[in-house]
Amino acid sequence: MSNPAARSGVALQPAPLETLAIPAALDGRTGSNRAIGGHAQIAAANDLEAIQAWLARFADKPATFDSYRKEAERLLLWSLVQPGKPLSSLTHEDLLVYQHFLVDPQPAARWTADGGRKHPRNDPRWRPFYGPLSASSQRQAMVILNVMFAWLVQAGYLAGNPLSLSRQRARRARPRIVRYLSPELWLEVKTYIQGMPRETSREREHHGRVRWLFTLLYLGGLRITEVGTNTMGRFFRRGDENGQERWWLEGMGKGGKERLVPATAEMMMELGTYRRARGLPALPSPREDTPLVLPIGQSLRPLTRAALHRIVKDVFSGAAGSLRPRGDDHALRADRLEQASAHWLRHSAGSHMADQQLDLRLVRDNLGHASLTTTSQYLHVDDDRRHRETDEKHRIDW
Repeated sequence: MSNPAARSGVALQPAPLETLAIPAALDGRTGSNRAIGGHAQIAAANDLEAIQAWLARFADKPATFDSYRKEAERLLLWSLVQPGKPLSSLTHEDLLVYQHFLVDPQPAARWTADGGRKHPRNDPRWRPFYGPLSASSQRQAMVILNVMFAWLVQAGYLAGNPLSLSRQRARRARPRIVRYLSPELWLEVKTYIQGMPRETSREREHHGRVRWLFTLLYLGGLRITEVGTNTMGRFFRRGDENGQERWWLEGMGKGGKERLVPATAEMMMELGTYRRARGLPALPSPREDTPLVLPIGQSLRPLTRAALHRIVKDVFSGAAGSLRPRGDDHALRADRLEQASAHWLRHSAGSHMADQQLDLRLVRDNLGHASLTTTSQYLHVDDDRRHRETDEKHRIDW
């Protein structure tokens, strides 16, 4: 039997939501799970409009918006192309099939970006996936989709949530972080960065940028979104209870929470080196709008999250490539490096700080897992202690 999507004229090549053209037969106007009667709380007439209404709630949180759009987009495209039905007609059984599909999206030429690269959404090489999803990514996808379906039911668009029958939390995830680099593997990455070519001015500029970016991600435990949206003017200094001037980096963390990151002496030295190489004074001025990481050349525009992500992935890939010629014993280590992403550096920072016996409560605050209140003198002194211990025990040692 031919695919219903093909009979309806849906292109077998998935496309981003903003350019997706869905024929009327599959747009969900008459989906079998559409709510009948009652009063809908949203004006959406079809599945795409309903998804857009749900996503609009996260427009002021770019990272959340991108993550939620990715999962909704993937399911919608799969629904149209594989079973050939509207998203609003999906059943519990369909979602079980989709969960198996996430393990290894096939055919790869249709669903997976060539080489696992993250192409721009307007690039014809764009694909919804970059490769098979890990177990944790599969779980995260279904959690997000469950939130979406529950909201569409609450909004009066769907009659029921096809994921509500799934066994939720059948197995508790192990309470530990596994996506991080061991100190030995982290040393391989630093060694690779130090060995990057510096013959031309462009190579020197790129090397300096890579070293500074990895310093921020590791010493600061920053999320890649925080790097892309912050400026150098957010560095500031204040005296501690002993009158010693200490530098901090203020930023906006997950969930719109403001947090203070200790800018250690080592971080400030790296900042000065990076700024001088770019023709800037060693120290930033208050309210300076220079991005934390700059493009190659004269531009002062901030790099996109995708561009920062690609820089990090290229370094991990290069470090993995330097490991493989050493023999089969290093193959697994190289494989692990190729799986790594910018967020692994954040996890690595937390793991290594804990290994150095930095107070776990201070690690929590350094990574922004809890809000900081600076109006109290007690907490202000606690910040100073956090800075001292971070400066002493959490180092990059280029």
